[in-house]
Amino acid sequence: MSDRLAQRLVSEGVGTGLLLAAVVGSGIMAERLSGGNDGVALLANTIATAGALVALILTFGPISGAHINPAVTLCFALRGKLPWRFVPGYLLVQVAGAVAGVWLAHVMFALPTLQVAAVAREGIGQLAGEFTATFALLSVVWSTTRHHPEATPYAVAAIIAAGYWFTSSTSFANPAVTIARALSDTFAGIRPADAPGFLLAQLLGALAATILFTWLPERDDA
Repeated sequence: MSDRLAQRLVSEGVGTGLLLAAVVGSGIMAERLSGGNDGVALLANTIATAGALVALILTFGPISGAHINPAVTLCFALRGKLPWRFVPGYLLVQVAGAVAGVWLAHVMFALPTLQVAAVAREGIGQLAGEFTATFALLSVVWSTTRHHPEATPYAVAAIIAAGYWFTSSTSFANPAVTIARALSDTFAGIRPADAPGFLLAQLLGALAATILFTWLPERDDA
């Protein structure tokens, strides 16, 4: 393995880990401080996640692209923007980093490290929400990296923050996030039995957006 690839993989793993620590940790803190008000807890979780996304993309973007999301990595490879030989390593460290980030959140809040989520997230409405959230995320990624690359971190954070509220699933939009959150029986958790449906919806949403933005013109030639 070259030093450059190793640097990319460490960047992706650490970035994904810190994202999950932010998502799960803020969910735990929000639940403890909200007095049972789920709306307040979700708002706090949203703000923390969006802030972390901006910071992490700005931090790790110049090193690895800051995909921190297997769906983004796969779609970049499909469009020839990432060598396929990098993909297995990216996916492995993203998932491993996500799980480590969940465990870190548990340790920080003095919870059992090893958990299995019991939060049910099932039904066609939830799957439609995940398809929509991931479609919206990849649409933003493709358009902003093409037309407004400097705004990409802020646009990605904004669409994820919005998705927390306008989608029925609260916008996981990330297979690594889904797998890791199945290992946290907290506010941010997802029951393992519901995770495969989320994963499929996410990949289909990402693929649909990628197909659309492969077809759409790079600029208005009218």
